[in-house]
Amino acid sequence: MEAIRAELEKDQKGAAIAVTDEHGELIAFLRTDGCRLPSINIAINKAFTAAREHTESVSIGQSSRVEDFPMTNFGDLRYTAWGGGVPIYHEGCVIGAVGVSGLPEEEDIMLAKMGADLID
Repeated sequence: MEAIRAELEKDQKGAAIAVTDEHGELIAFLRTDGCRLPSINIAINKAFTAAREHTESVSIGQSSRVEDFPMTNFGDLRYTAWGGGVPIYHEGCVIGAVGVSGLPEEEDIMLAKMGADLID
């Protein structure tokens, strides 16, 4: 989280960072100055989605659109289709996920990947 925070603060960007366990339950959260309030829950939901599905949240969104599968069919409104949720792998197993929200999607994804790579 500190590496992501440093990157955000270097460029004076506001965002939210969430880390979950393997079940998608929140274990750490941070928001930088300038973070818009909706980004808080979105970051948590991105990490939840990545942890529960063992794949990036953007992939779930793409599959949902291609297969015309409504996200509500997951039965939990925390699932999200936006990019920025990345699973954390250790020895081939998902041990959690990182979610970043508040920036353009590609930046959220890049920072979440950076965070997940550093945790492993």
